[in-house]
Amino acid sequence: MKLTKSNLLRGKQIRPSPIGKDIRVTDLVENYFQAYNSGRIREATNIFTQKMLKPNVTVGMSLTGALTPAGLGGACVVPLIQAGFVDWIVSTGANLYHDTHFAIGHKLHRGSPFADDRILRKEGVIRIYDILFDYKVLLQTDEFYREILRKDEFQREMGTAELHYLLGKYVAERERILGIMHPSILSTAYKCGVPVYTSSPGDSSIGMNIAEVHLMGYRTRIDVLLDVNETAAIVLGAKRSKGRSGVLIFGGGSPKNFILQTEPQIQEVLKIDEKGHDFFLQITDARPDTGGLSGATPAEAVSWGKVDPDQLPNTVVAYVDSTIAMPIMTSYALARVKPRKHKRLYDRRHQLVEQLRAAYQKGQKRK
Repeated sequence: MKLTKSNLLRGKQIRPSPIGKDIRVTDLVENYFQAYNSGRIREATNIFTQKMLKPNVTVGMSLTGALTPAGLGGACVVPLIQAGFVDWIVSTGANLYHDTHFAIGHKLHRGSPFADDRILRKEGVIRIYDILFDYKVLLQTDEFYREILRKDEFQREMGTAELHYLLGKYVAERERILGIMHPSILSTAYKCGVPVYTSSPGDSSIGMNIAEVHLMGYRTRIDVLLDVNETAAIVLGAKRSKGRSGVLIFGGGSPKNFILQTEPQIQEVLKIDEKGHDFFLQITDARPDTGGLSGATPAEAVSWGKVDPDQLPNTVVAYVDSTIAMPIMTSYALARVKPRKHKRLYDRRHQLVEQLRAAYQKGQKRK
């Protein structure tokens, strides 16, 4: 499109009309998120609901840090999974571990980020910024996981998707026994067939408890290389079925890079002809100029093959706290889009990996 004055001024006119009381989230986003990072949230919600949630798009979500102690697992991630809006996940182990506190009946509380941590330590209270909970919550969650990890079905090597699927089965059963009203990420992913990966499985309390049972002679092993190939296979499968691939990234860090490196794995390492993800939405408070924006901007990601250069208009980065953006985007999406059929990618992992292997071998024969 030629850039003329009429084209440049095609955007919706900004009107400073007074905001009403008890306004709906959809109205707030569409009519009052006008510019700056509120404008980016509006653009992200529009791309997510109008393009990424089409039936032929496979949506991957990455979760960084510890969002679930703030309740965002049950409040946002679970409803998105249940609605079929998330097809696969890469998360820190911390998010999955802390989400389990709620699933097994523990309580976390609002607090102050300015509490004296020496007193907290003396009183046996754990602090995650302004979230407070009893130290026993950690000990009892550890015991819950160790009891499960000692069972026979865990005494072998597996990827983190299978590990979390099996854990999700036991978490779901504990939720049922305790009458927990709002399910966790692991139990919901288990029921909906959504594979959940952890890019650094040793970097969390779940990994620490796996290390404990390993120290005691149990045989649980995590195959991180299987995770690399499974996630790449999910993305290639989306593209080769005449579909598209989109990523919804909350935060940065290892989960962001892991969900994005699927395309370099396909193109650079396996030499399979591909173009990159079709949609890229990121919520972050990191900056690219300090080297802290893991995986960098969508434009930079194009140079790595992570994002299709023809799809840059379908990429948005909003520099805002995930705990603000995630509830807004979740509410907006649930209000605007009907539930999608679950793709149940967990059930198709082996088939997708074989498809990836066949594409790789075909390229090797051509060479």
